[in-house]
Amino acid sequence: MSNKKFLSIWVPVLGLVLVIAVVANILLGVYSNWVASQLGTGTYTVTNPDGTEDWDTEYNQADYATADEAADAADQLVQDIAAEGIVLLKNEGAALPLTGDAPQVTLLGRTAADPVYGGSGSGSTDTSTAVNFRDGLENAGIGVNGTVYDELETFAADAPKTNIVMDLPGDSVYNIGEMPAADYSADATASFADYADAAVVVIGRAGGEGGDLATSMEGWDDNYAEGQHQLELNQDEKDLLALAKDSFETVVVVVNASTSMELGPVQDDAGVDAVLQIGSPGQSGLNALGRVLTGEVNPSGRTVDLYARDFTADPTFQNFGSYQYENISGLGTDEAKGVDGGAYFVQYEEGIYVGYRYYETAAAEGYLDYDEAVVYPFGYGLSYTTFSQEVTGQQLGAVDGEIAVDVEVTNTGDVAGKQVVQLYYSAPYTPGGIEKSSVVLGAFAKTDVIEPGASETVTLTLAVEDMASYDYRDAQAYVLEAGDYALTVQDDSHTVTAGTEPITYTVDETVTYSGEDHRASDEAAVTNAFDDVNAAFVDTAEEGKILNMSRADFAGTFPTAPTAADMVATDETVAAFEPYDAAAANAESGAEMPTQGAEGDLALIDVRGLDYDDPQWDALLDQISVSEMTSVILNGAYNSGAINSIVKEVANDYDGPAGFSSFINDAISGVAYPSEVLVGQTWNKELAHAMGVSIGNEALTLDANGWYAPAVNLHRSPFAGRNFEYYSEDPLLSGALATEVVEGAATKGVYTAMKHFALNDQETNRVNHGVATWANEQAIREIYLKAFELPVKDAVVEISSITDDEGTVETREMRASTAMMSSFNRIGNTWAGGSVALMDTVLRDEWGFRGFAITDFNLYEYMYPDQAIRAGSDLMLTFQPMKQLEDTTSAAAVSNIRNATHNILYTVANSNAMNGVASGATLDYTPPTWRYVQIAVDVVLGVLLVIGVVWVVRRVRRRREVEAAEAAAPTATADEAATEDTAGTPTR
Repeated sequence: MSNKKFLSIWVPVLGLVLVIAVVANILLGVYSNWVASQLGTGTYTVTNPDGTEDWDTEYNQADYATADEAADAADQLVQDIAAEGIVLLKNEGAALPLTGDAPQVTLLGRTAADPVYGGSGSGSTDTSTAVNFRDGLENAGIGVNGTVYDELETFAADAPKTNIVMDLPGDSVYNIGEMPAADYSADATASFADYADAAVVVIGRAGGEGGDLATSMEGWDDNYAEGQHQLELNQDEKDLLALAKDSFETVVVVVNASTSMELGPVQDDAGVDAVLQIGSPGQSGLNALGRVLTGEVNPSGRTVDLYARDFTADPTFQNFGSYQYENISGLGTDEAKGVDGGAYFVQYEEGIYVGYRYYETAAAEGYLDYDEAVVYPFGYGLSYTTFSQEVTGQQLGAVDGEIAVDVEVTNTGDVAGKQVVQLYYSAPYTPGGIEKSSVVLGAFAKTDVIEPGASETVTLTLAVEDMASYDYRDAQAYVLEAGDYALTVQDDSHTVTAGTEPITYTVDETVTYSGEDHRASDEAAVTNAFDDVNAAFVDTAEEGKILNMSRADFAGTFPTAPTAADMVATDETVAAFEPYDAAAANAESGAEMPTQGAEGDLALIDVRGLDYDDPQWDALLDQISVSEMTSVILNGAYNSGAINSIVKEVANDYDGPAGFSSFINDAISGVAYPSEVLVGQTWNKELAHAMGVSIGNEALTLDANGWYAPAVNLHRSPFAGRNFEYYSEDPLLSGALATEVVEGAATKGVYTAMKHFALNDQETNRVNHGVATWANEQAIREIYLKAFELPVKDAVVEISSITDDEGTVETREMRASTAMMSSFNRIGNTWAGGSVALMDTVLRDEWGFRGFAITDFNLYEYMYPDQAIRAGSDLMLTFQPMKQLEDTTSAAAVSNIRNATHNILYTVANSNAMNGVASGATLDYTPPTWRYVQIAVDVVLGVLLVIGVVWVVRRVRRRREVEAAEAAAPTATADEAATEDTAGTPTR
C-alpha cells in the first residue's frame, strides 16, 4: 500500500479519535454539573480543627435513630392527615358509619381499582407501594367484593384515563376512563348480593403540571354532550350511579379528586345516601377511609373551596385558558419544551371576587340565588356527632391591636369528635368605593377530640389591620374604613353558627396605613408597586381595557371572554416581550465595584445566626470571586454548589409539595404525603406543623437541606391542573397552614422554597414566553400574595450557633421562611422572576424577607438570569451553560451577583447544611467515580493515540526506505522487492 493511501486512511481515524476525546472533555467540562447530577457530585469532607471534638455541631437533630423509623412515623402521619382531612359532604339517614362488625361492601368505579394518589409533574411522588382502596377498607375490617374489584382492575390496566404530560400538551389525554355499567359481567352483578351492605362508588379526577383540566370534553368522551367539561359527571358515571342505586340499599359516593367538582347531581339524588371528599390520599391515606366508613374515625374535615353547581357560570370561567396576542409573534419556538413562539395572556376580571367571596357577596346583593348556585359552601363539612358553640369572651383591641374571641365548643352528640371553629368578618362597604367581600375568613381553629357532653374553649385572634382593604386607586395603601365591622362565628362561609350573635367592632375614623403609620406587620410603608398593571383596569367599560367586576353592579360588570381589542397588545407589552437588555439595565445603576477574591479566613459557619446586614457578611463576601459566585448562581438545579474557600458544601434541594422527589435524581424518593388539598381539608395547624417536622426528619436521613414547597398558589379556577399542589381558594387558610409547615421544617434546618411566586394559577401556555397575567393590585395583594405573605412574616424558628472559641452554643429566634420560588408567568408585562416590584419591593422591602429566591425551571429563553438577579431571583433552577449571565464585569452586574450570593449563603448558613461544621474547618473534595473513569479513558486514549502516531510514523518511514532502495536498485525484480519489504516490515 502506498504512503498516500495509507495516510488517507489512518490520519483521519487518529484525528477523529483526537477530536472525540477533546470534544467529550469539553462537553464534560461545560455540562459537568448536569452530568454530576446524574452520576454523582463527589464527596466533600469537612475537617474540624483540633480542640473542637467536644463541641456540639449538630445544630439540627433528628427525632429518629434511623431512616426507617422516620419513614414509619411519616406513614402514620399520612394516615392522621387523611383521617382529619376527609370531608363528609352528605349523610342522609345516618347512612354512615356502616353498621355491623364486618360490613361487606362492593367497590364500584374504575378509580376504585386505580386511585388518584396525587398529581403528575414535579409534585408527583412514588406511590408504587401505596395502599389501594381494597386494602384500605379491608385493613379496617370491611369485606370487599373481590369479583367486582378484579374486573375493575383488569379494565383499568388498559383503559386510558386523564394523564397530563408536563409541557407536552399533545401527549396529554383527558379521558374520564370510567368502565361502562354494561361491562360489569353477570358474575359481578350476581356477587352484589353477597356484599350488599353498601355500594361504595369512587369518582376520580387527576391533575398535573403543565396542563389544565378540560373545559370541553369534545373529542375526549364518546358520549359527549354539548358544553360538557371534565369536572362534571359523564354519562358512564351517571349510568354507574344508576346501577348502584338499583342494586344496593345504601350508596356511598367517594370523590377521589384534589379539585372541586360539580356535585349537585349526587347531593340532590335521594338515591345517594352519603358523599365523602377524600382528596388525593398519598401512600397510606386510604387506610383512614376505611376507618371513617366504620366509624372508628369521626370525620372532621371541611371544604377548602366552594362547590358551585355550574362551573361555567363562575366569574373566572370566561378568563381561564388560551388567549393570544395577535400582534406579537415569532418569539422563538421549541417544540420539545412546548413553546410555540406566540405571546399569551389571561385577565382576572373578577378582581377580589374569587370562590366564596363571589358567591356570598353576589347572594348578599341579590344577584344570584345562593341555594341554586352553590352545592357546598367553603368551610363546610358534616360529622357523626353534633356540636354547640357559644361565645364566652371577647377582647376588642385598638386599631393597631388585635381582636380575640373565645368560643366554647360542646359535643352535644353521642360520639367523640373534633370541630372546626371559623370566625368571619364583614367590612362596611360603599357602592363605588373599595371593593369588599360580604364575608372574609378572619381566623380559625380546630379542637382536640371532645367526648360526648364535654366542652373545649378555643380562642380565635386576628389583627385589626387584617380587616383593612387595599385601595389602589386613591389612597394607594391599605385602608381601614370607618364604620361597623361585624364578626361572626360560622359553620361555613354561609351559615352563622346557631346560638351566636355578631360581634360589632367599630372604627371611628378611617385609618390609612401609609408612611410612618404603615401596618405593624410591614417592614416599610406599602404603596402601589404594580401601577403598570393597574393601568390596564377601568371601572367603566372602555375598549382595550379590562373592566373590573364590582359589587355595586355585578350584572353590568360580570366578566366576559377577551375581545378582539384585548388581543392587541399595547406598545409597552410588545416591548416587554423583546429580549432583556442587561447592558442597558446595568448602565443605569451607578453602582460601585465591590471587592472580590480578597484574602481572609472566614468560613460560612462563622456567619451562622448573624443578622443579614452584620458586617461579617461583607467580609465573607469580599473573599469570594465572581467566578465562584456565578458558578453557584447558574447551577441551581436541585442544589446550591460548593465554595471550597469558605467551607460551603453542596446543599441539596428537592421537590415537592407532597414529599421529597427529584426530576434529576431518581434515587431520591421520600414518603408520599397526601395532596395539599387534603392537608387543607384538615383545617388543623398542628397537623400542618407535624408535616413540616416530618419532612425535616426525612431530610436529615436523605442529606436534604432545602425543599421546593409548600406550594401556596390559590384555586382561582377548579380547572387549574395544579390545584392538587395548593391548599385552597382562600389565602388565610392557605397561608396559615403554610406557616406551620415552614416552621416545622425549619426546626430540622430545612429551608422551604414556597412556590410559585406569584399568580401562577393556570398551566395553559405557562412557558410560552410567560403568560401575561393581569390582575389589579387589590386582588394581587389581598388574594394572591397573602398566602405567601403570612409565612414570610409569621413563621419563626430557634437557630443555634457556636458563638465563641470555647464552643458555647447560643440560640436566637429568626424568621423561618428563607427561600422562595418565583414563577413562569408574567405579572402584567414583566416576568415574575424578573419583577423588581414583586421580588424586591414587596417581598424584601415591605415584608422583610431575607434569604434566596430561586426561579422555576429556568429552561426558557425569556427567563433571563441578568434580569432575575437584578430583581431579586438569586438562584437559577438550571445548569450552566443552559443559561449564562450576559454581564459579569460591570459594577452593577458584580453587585447583583454579590447580592444574590449573599441571599443564597444566608439561607444555607442557617440551615442543616452546617451540621458538623465548626469554625476553622477545612473542606476537601474527592471527585466522583465517573471523574476517575474520565481520566482513565483519557489516559488510555492518549496512550493509544501515541502508539498509533508512532506506528504510522514508523510505517511511513520504512515505506520511504523501501521506495528509496527500489530507486537505487532498478534491476531488482518485483518479487524480490516484495520479499525484501515483507522481511523488513513488522506485521501488525
